[in-house]
Amino acid sequence: MQNLTSLISDYLETAEFIKKLSPNTVKAYQIDLKQFAAFTQNTLASADIIRRYIMHINQRFTPRSVKRKIASVRAFYHELFINGTLKKNPFDQLQIRIHTPKQLPRTIPRQIIYSILRCAYDEYTPGNRIILRDIMILELLFSTGLRVSELCSLSKDNFLLDNDGLHLLVHGKGNKERVIQLITPELLKISRLYCQTYAQQIQEQGAILYNRNGKRISPQSVQRIINKYLKKLNLHNHITPHMFRHTFATSLLEAGMDIRYIQALLGHSSIATTQIYTHVTTKQQTVLLTELHPRSKMSFALD
Repeated sequence: MQNLTSLISDYLETAEFIKKLSPNTVKAYQIDLKQFAAFTQNTLASADIIRRYIMHINQRFTPRSVKRKIASVRAFYHELFINGTLKKNPFDQLQIRIHTPKQLPRTIPRQIIYSILRCAYDEYTPGNRIILRDIMILELLFSTGLRVSELCSLSKDNFLLDNDGLHLLVHGKGNKERVIQLITPELLKISRLYCQTYAQQIQEQGAILYNRNGKRISPQSVQRIINKYLKKLNLHNHITPHMFRHTFATSLLEAGMDIRYIQALLGHSSIATTQIYTHVTTKQQTVLLTELHPRSKMSFALD
């Protein structure tokens, strides 16, 4: 039988080229399985060793990370079992329950988003390609709810700008497709200017967003751009690209959009995933109830 490292390598190739899993998922599997192989000293583990591995990672990682790492190893062993490499799957002997506390999405206060965008626009001078690129990234994060990986993957084939607006054909998790159409005049104006400015690069390389070295932008670069404007504003908030996505969804829910439309815009497979945003809007619902319910317009006095 092949050693564990070789089996993991074959499994990752299957995940990438046959199952067509996303690059981020394959990378996460690679990290988790490498840690597992180090713990087992590059040997296939029994149920008892897997149990000890779970105890080991429980002492070092958050419940959410532990749950993901176990899922990675479980999927690997399942593949070994169904392809005949293993006669028995040791996970069949284990009962694993990891309690993961429900974490509510963290959103960005609207005033901070306004300040970040205002700062970027104020920095722009005609011909400044880098600031124009920053504005395009910040606008798309705020206006579309894209995952940062989806943002970085935009190309000339799925970023379509015409007289009807900006159409984004997004390939999300599980290779699910969705279309987002934007018609906000200011955003369209910025998009047209951006596409004119970067026309040659887009045509030659295919990507839409680039770093300072002229390569396709990475999630790390997007985070650095956000941090740059926070620093300029002397703000110490911890803001990530994914928080723009949470803010996008929460803002639409607070504005009264049906949750099923939000589900489609975010590319969630299940509405249960989208419903986490309903917990975030409780405060806003309380305000609306106070302001809009007829009882707030009635006045009575007790003698």
